[in-house]
Amino acid sequence: MMRQKNNYVAAIDIGTTKIVSLIGKVNENNRLEVLGMSKSISKGVKRGVVLNIEETVSAIRQTIEEAQKQSGVEFTDVFVGIAGQHIKSIKNRGYINLGKDRDEIFQKDIDALIVDMYKIPIDLGEEIIHVLPQNFIVDSETGVKNPVGMSGRRLEANFHIVIGQIASAKNIEKCVNRVGLRVNQLILEPLASSAAVLTDDEKEAGVALVDIGGGTTDVAVFYDDSIRHTAVIPFGGNVVTKDIKEGCKILHRQAEALKTQFGSALGDLAPDDKVVTIPGINGRDPKEISFKNLAYIIQLRMEEIIDAVMFEIENSGCLDKLSAGIVLTGGGALLRHLSQLVRFHTGLDVRIGYPIEYLAGENNEEINKPQFATSVGLLLKGWELMNKTGEGKMSETIVIGEDEEEAILAEADENRIGSGIIAAFKRRITDIFEEKGADME
Repeated sequence: MMRQKNNYVAAIDIGTTKIVSLIGKVNENNRLEVLGMSKSISKGVKRGVVLNIEETVSAIRQTIEEAQKQSGVEFTDVFVGIAGQHIKSIKNRGYINLGKDRDEIFQKDIDALIVDMYKIPIDLGEEIIHVLPQNFIVDSETGVKNPVGMSGRRLEANFHIVIGQIASAKNIEKCVNRVGLRVNQLILEPLASSAAVLTDDEKEAGVALVDIGGGTTDVAVFYDDSIRHTAVIPFGGNVVTKDIKEGCKILHRQAEALKTQFGSALGDLAPDDKVVTIPGINGRDPKEISFKNLAYIIQLRMEEIIDAVMFEIENSGCLDKLSAGIVLTGGGALLRHLSQLVRFHTGLDVRIGYPIEYLAGENNEEINKPQFATSVGLLLKGWELMNKTGEGKMSETIVIGEDEEEAILAEADENRIGSGIIAAFKRRITDIFEEKGADME
């Protein structure tokens, strides 16, 4: 059994429709290799906010154990995504005077500015999740990207500050703690998705990432290599399913299947002569639903979501600067003809974002899907934070040999009380140390 403090990173994506646990390793080429992945249906989360602790804990435990079994890696700390309607962002500006004894700017000066931003007054019940520098001003020199090493007497910076509710963050941490893990850091989900699917060129040219999840639609706007705006819109793919369910008077699971298998976001492109037959409930007559009617139901709701996205992009002040247009990701991005609808509705260039950009290895078919953009992004942002001074801490990972793994899994099978593999692992570690203690005596 090897104890390693190295380039392993773990993350949990707690979404409205699914919970995903990932364990990754960054290779020598600085690309991410996913060693273990597990997903489970999410029942305790609504619009990105944990509402049922027990159901969420159960799903997290199931995915964590499966991911650790796949990878053979145990860990103590995880990076976790946060979203929800309570998320908001503000802009602020700070400055620091270097004093008479020196005129060179160091990293500690930037860190001091960031620490000051965490002290700004915010509403009761809220906390600052991220402080993101946009650009710096050294004396009168504006537009500085990295002022370290420059000469100057006064350092100023513009910041993008992400704020969320303390209660929502605490509930997320509580769920993770209940399975025996610690939250290394909460990461805003649109920032995570951006890390997975956007290129450096797109961030420089100007781009809006739109992550359409089950319960929320996340927006992140970049321009000139800096984050300009973030927002979480409190509806996503689930409201489309609900509209189909109510419009066609069918069950929720039937509506979801209709949306994913036969749905289209453009009514005009749907065939006139095609229908799908849905079995009636408890022996009632089956229903025939036309592809065109289904498409128009979807289109109306998707146009509403696009309008909300455009409102946020306009708020960013970067609408006329998005040379790279919009990148769609998340499970909702797979909806047929959605990119065409967004292009028609906004006049901007559109592409679908896949998280393959920064992944290593060849067996990425399962994870190279838009619905896993946030999950992969959490690993990437986690790795980035672990390598920054003062942000995130390297968790202790333990690589399990085959013999130890078999013993742990066998014990977990025998005893399902507690947290399964994790509990069995802890008992196994205790046994090993007790044996060593006895040998020493």
